[in-house]
Amino acid sequence: MSLQQAYDYIVIGAGSAGCVMANRLSEDPNSSVLLLEAGNKDSNPWIHVPIGYFKTMHNPNTDWCYKTEPDPGINGRRLEWPRGKVLGGSSSLNGLLYVRGQKEDYDDWAALGNKGWSYKDILPYFKKSEDQERGANEYHGVGGPLQVSNIKIRRELCDKFIDAAEQVGIPRNEDSNGETQEGVGYFQLTINRNGTRCSTAVGFLRPALKRPNLSAQTNALVERIEFDGNRAVGLTVNIKGISHTIKCNKEIVLSAGAINSPQTLMLSGIGDQDELQRHNIPVVKHLPGVGKNLQDHLQIRTIYKVNKPITLNDEVNNPIRKVMMGLEYALFRTGPLTMAASQVCIFTKTDAAMERPDIQYHLQPLSADKPADGTHRFSAFTASVCQLRPTSTGHIELKSNNPADYPAIHPNYLATEEDQKTAIESIKVTRNIINAPALKPLIQEEHEPGIQHQTDEELLEYARNRATTIYHPTGTCKMGHDDMAVVDDRLRVHGIEGLRVVDASIMPVIVSGNTNAPTIMIAEKASDMIKEDAAQTVAQAV
Repeated sequence: MSLQQAYDYIVIGAGSAGCVMANRLSEDPNSSVLLLEAGNKDSNPWIHVPIGYFKTMHNPNTDWCYKTEPDPGINGRRLEWPRGKVLGGSSSLNGLLYVRGQKEDYDDWAALGNKGWSYKDILPYFKKSEDQERGANEYHGVGGPLQVSNIKIRRELCDKFIDAAEQVGIPRNEDSNGETQEGVGYFQLTINRNGTRCSTAVGFLRPALKRPNLSAQTNALVERIEFDGNRAVGLTVNIKGISHTIKCNKEIVLSAGAINSPQTLMLSGIGDQDELQRHNIPVVKHLPGVGKNLQDHLQIRTIYKVNKPITLNDEVNNPIRKVMMGLEYALFRTGPLTMAASQVCIFTKTDAAMERPDIQYHLQPLSADKPADGTHRFSAFTASVCQLRPTSTGHIELKSNNPADYPAIHPNYLATEEDQKTAIESIKVTRNIINAPALKPLIQEEHEPGIQHQTDEELLEYARNRATTIYHPTGTCKMGHDDMAVVDDRLRVHGIEGLRVVDASIMPVIVSGNTNAPTIMIAEKASDMIKEDAAQTVAQAV
C-alpha cells in the first residue's frame, strides 16, 4: 500500500487490542486510521483451524518466539514466550478460551483510583464485543464482532473430570463468565459458528478494512514515536527495510502488547531515565514504571496415564484415525480439529476460608512435553493448574537501542512465599480430584510429578523444574496514579499528549483468568474514551 503523510489516528500493533481499536476508531468516516503490524497477514491456513496453534506457536512466521532470561525462581530455566507476530496478534495463536476473570478484579482496579474500571463499568464492553451463542442476558451480548461458542465435543474423560471435581466439593458452573466464576464446567471458546477461529483480525479487522478511511500495513516495525515537546506527533516505522516517518494529527495508540509496548516507549525516550541514558536514548519523559510490574500466570502441568484409549493421544497416534480427523474437519468443520487448547475449566480455592478462587485448571484430554513436539505415545491427559493472582512481579528491560533487538524478559516467578505455597497446595488439590470416585478407576499412574514427590519441598522443587508460562504477560505499562504508573485511567501516558497505551500491559493487577477477552474489553472501552475526548476537544474549540 502507499502510505499517506499523515493520519488522524495511528494504531501500533494489530493484535487482540489493535484490531479492535482499528475497527472502532474507523467507524467515524471523517477520521483517517492507520494500523501497523510488524508481522505478516493471517494467511497461514493453520491460524484458522482451531487446533492449529500446534503449527503456529514457535513458528517465526507467526510468532515473535521470545525467550525469558534465566529465572532463579524456576531454577535458572529460560522459558519460551510465544507472542503473535501476525494480524490478530496472539488472538491468532492462542488456545481460543473466552474467560473474563472475576468481578472483584475490576472492582480492585477501581479501588486503586482508576475511575470507570469497576465491574459495573466494564461489563457493557464485554457484552458489546460479544456474539454469544447462548444468547443475550444480564451478562452476555449478541451481535458483536467476536463470536463466542460452546464446546461441541463432549468426551468421556472430561465428563468424568467434572464429576470428580463435584465429588470433592467444587460446584458445577455452566457459565464461569456469568454471575460467579467459581466452579467446574466447560470453557467457552472464540470459535466461529462454522468451526474456524475467531481472532480479532477475523472478527474486528476484516469487516472494517472495507472502509476507505482505514489502512493496514503489515511487515511494519515501529522504530520510535516522534515528539514535539511533550506531544506525540508521529512515528518512524521500518517497512521492508526502509524507514518512513508518518505524522499523526490526533492520537497514537500503542497496542503492541506487554512486551512490545514498553519496549517501544523506552526506545522513544519514555521510561526510567537511568536505563534510557545507559542506551544513549534521549529522555522525553522519566516514567520509571515502564517495563516494571510484569505479571504472568505460571502453570504446573500434572500428567496422568489412563487405562482406556479415550484421550486425544490415542487418536493422533493412530494413522487411520488421524486421517479421518482431517477429513471430518475438511468436510464438516467438526471433530477434534475444532478443539481449543483445553476443554474443562475449574476455578477454585486452595483454602476453603478464601473469599474467592485463587487457582484455575485447564484440562486437556492429551499430553505432551511441548505442543510442537506432538503428543505422547501413551494414553494420558493433562490437568494444568495456575495461580490466578501471583504476587511475584518481574520486569522487561532493553538490551540495546536497536528496535530489532529483543528486550530482556525477567518474569521473577515464585519469588514470594505466597506464590510458593500456592504452587504446593494446587498440586495437592489436583491429587484430591484425581482420587475422587468418578475418576480414580481410570487412572493408571501419575506420570508427572510422580508419586515420589510427596513433601512440600519436593512439590515445590517439581514446580521450579517443570512449571511453565500459560502465555499471559501483563502489567508492564500499568494504569494508575502512583509513581510507578505509566498511564492514567483514560490510558493516556502520564505527562505526554496524544499517546495512549491500550492492551494487556495496562492491567495494574493481572486478571483472574485468561487475558484475551479482557484485552478486547480494554480496547472497546478505550475506543469510546478516545471518541469522547475528541468530541470534547471539538466542543471546547467551538
